[in-house]
Amino acid sequence: MSQSDPTDNALAAIASILDQTTTPPEPARVPAVAEDPPAAVALPPPLPDETESKESEPESIESIRPIEANGYTKVGPGPMAALRFRWTVREEDGRFFVDETVGEGSPPLVNGPMDRGAAIKFVDDREAAAQERFKHFRNEMINRRVIADYAPRHSDEG
Repeated sequence: MSQSDPTDNALAAIASILDQTTTPPEPARVPAVAEDPPAAVALPPPLPDETESKESEPESIESIRPIEANGYTKVGPGPMAALRFRWTVREEDGRFFVDETVGEGSPPLVNGPMDRGAAIKFVDDREAAAQERFKHFRNEMINRRVIADYAPRHSDEG
């Protein structure tokens, strides 16, 4: 008995599903005895037209009030809390510092002093860079797994 390719099996299964004749569903049966009417369902109010909302609402909430720097926090990506970076802005005597920690119990690496805008930008830039590095490492691990899965099956060919 010869061993078949798993792809052939999958294609055969798909073909058998597509070849099956489908019967239309039976129409819903109406009960002979009248039942209680269904309870009314509350619907949310309709959304305003896009033209109305653009004219009456400001562009964003941030344009109304500035971001509060003291306590501004972002957390980096990662599968485990013990490995995640956290950046928190704190204010001392009108100057701003950014505490950068790894995990929950580590001592902070203090960056500063800086002004309010620079502290917020520092946190945003660090978090964006951490997100980018995480995506890069995740994609690298996925690619290695694909290569490792592919290599053993085709190593005998040549």
